[in-house]
Amino acid sequence: MHTKALPYVGLLGLLWGTNLVIMRVGVGQFDPLLFVGIRLLLSSLAFVAVYTFSGRRLVPTDRKLWLYATFLGVVSTAIPMSAVVSSLTFQSSGVTALLITTAPAYITIAAHFFLPDERMTSRKVLGVLLALSGAALIVLRGESGLPNVAQGSPIGYGLVLAAMLFETAGTILIRRHMQDFSSFDVTAVRLTVAGLTVMPVAVLLRGFDLSHVTGSGWFSLVYAAFIGAFSAQILAFNITKRFGATAFSLTSYVIPVVAAVVGV
Repeated sequence: MHTKALPYVGLLGLLWGTNLVIMRVGVGQFDPLLFVGIRLLLSSLAFVAVYTFSGRRLVPTDRKLWLYATFLGVVSTAIPMSAVVSSLTFQSSGVTALLITTAPAYITIAAHFFLPDERMTSRKVLGVLLALSGAALIVLRGESGLPNVAQGSPIGYGLVLAAMLFETAGTILIRRHMQDFSSFDVTAVRLTVAGLTVMPVAVLLRGFDLSHVTGSGWFSLVYAAFIGAFSAQILAFNITKRFGATAFSLTSYVIPVVAAVVGV
């Protein structure tokens, strides 16, 4: 991995780490699915504004871009985001962030089989084992990270691990088939599709009650939409496209550090 990737990896870890902590506030006031749906639609509106008022950007018309970005929107965005946000109702952002460190293990294994230029090495094998053993320790100890919850829930653990598997599929797709596409255009389609996927399901299953949301809850939602989704997803795609799946996976090691420093 080129050292030029490190500043981008650090910045993305900062964005997602702070986002994870701040989302804990929102999840306490919104239904998790509704939070994700509104968050994604707000971020997609930011893209609409750029396309509308910027004379240099046009809405993408490439059929392959729409096909791949739609896959990313459903499989690698809507499902993982919903799973991670839902996990915060069972455990702290710190525990969720630590479980996210298993992502490099999944990505490294998948990259070995699907990306010819990112084969497994002895160092990578050691890293995979360390990541998985760390997650196993958290699960076996039953950590929740919450002062009022003595025992962690297997549901919370499972949601995060499932999210990382779906995210892995998207990472491999980006690296193999989306090198020539604009990061901005792909992310615009991706987040819009994700929002249109999650929002109807959220309203159908959970309703649309926002009467208990306070100012801190709205701040959490806006931060998650424009920092955690709009800005971070563009950066994430760019890292994967330019530096590879392994470089992108290193973000997962920065997120827990940021989450631990900012709060639990």
